[in-house]
Amino acid sequence: MGEEKTVCVLSFSGRKGGNCAAIGEEIRKYWSERAEVRVFDFSGLSIAPCGCCEYQCFHAREACPHSNDPERELCEAVAESGLTYFIVPNYCDYPCANFFMFNERSQCCFQGRPDLLEKYLAAPKKFIVVSNTNRDNFTAAFRYHMPESEEPEILFLSAKAFQKRSIDGGLMESAQAREALLSFLETD
Repeated sequence: MGEEKTVCVLSFSGRKGGNCAAIGEEIRKYWSERAEVRVFDFSGLSIAPCGCCEYQCFHAREACPHSNDPERELCEAVAESGLTYFIVPNYCDYPCANFFMFNERSQCCFQGRPDLLEKYLAAPKKFIVVSNTNRDNFTAAFRYHMPESEEPEILFLSAKAFQKRSIDGGLMESAQAREALLSFLETD
């Protein structure tokens, strides 16, 4: 990871204590002695989706009626990190709603701030998807977070592949699943 000293973990699951939280904890433990680790867990965050407004952000970014929620902090944390992991559950062949809400709201954060957008796109990112199905939709969605010339690096963890049920939250109890995650982390 070079000279960078901060690793960010964004867990987009809205469920406390599930697979995404367990994966986030494994990442935190892995990096804790080598870097500052900041974990942002959507199950404990309150971020408003775009809408229910008069599109004030199109006129002035600061006029967004939701500008006091954590969205800006998340975007800035990713832009300043040496590495960010996005942990995204799959509920219906696409990234979950929290991921799309983060995407939508980032437009307000980056509007009129091309320097921040450039830093955000250039910041190293890796993606972990808890999914038993589609890969293509995730790859396409993650490309928006990368420079145009780069493909996202993605680990797909299928609970079925490790004889687990996603809803039970025990994916990291599988030695093989933990090994796959650690192997993915060690490529940094």
